[in-house]
Amino acid sequence: QVQLVESGGGLVQAGGSLRLSCAASGRTFSNYAMGWFRQAPGKEREFVAAISASGIRITHADSVKGRFIVSRDNVKDTLYLQMNSLKPEDTAVYFCAAGSRGPLRVEPQSYDYWGQGTQVTVSS
Repeated sequence: QVQLVESGGGLVQAGGSLRLSCAASGRTFSNYAMGWFRQAPGKEREFVAAISASGIRITHADSVKGRFIVSRDNVKDTLYLQMNSLKPEDTAVYFCAAGSRGPLRVEPQSYDYWGQGTQVTVSS
C-alpha cells in the first residue's frame, strides 16, 4: 500500500501561483510513477501531469503546458506541482496518484493509489 496526502491548495487570484505537494508513505516511493489529476464539479477527472519513477521523464496536459510543472523528491518521498499563471478554469480538486504500470500514463485507471485531493480555487 502507498498512502498519499496532498496539501498546498487554496484560494488564489487569477495570475497567481500555488505549489501543491503530495507526501507518500508505505511502499518505496521511488518505485512508482506519479501523476496529478484534477476534477471540477460536474466534470470527469482529467489528467494534468505525470512523472516517471526516477523523475527524469515528465509530461503535461496541453491545457497546463508552460504554466505548471511536475517534479518529485525521492529522498523526501514527495511529489510536487508548481502552478503558475493560474486561471479560473484551473479551479478543481487536485489529486495525486501512484502507479506501477509504466511511466507517463494519462489514464486514471493506470494508477493504483490515490490521495484524498486538495481544493484549488482561482478567482477572476
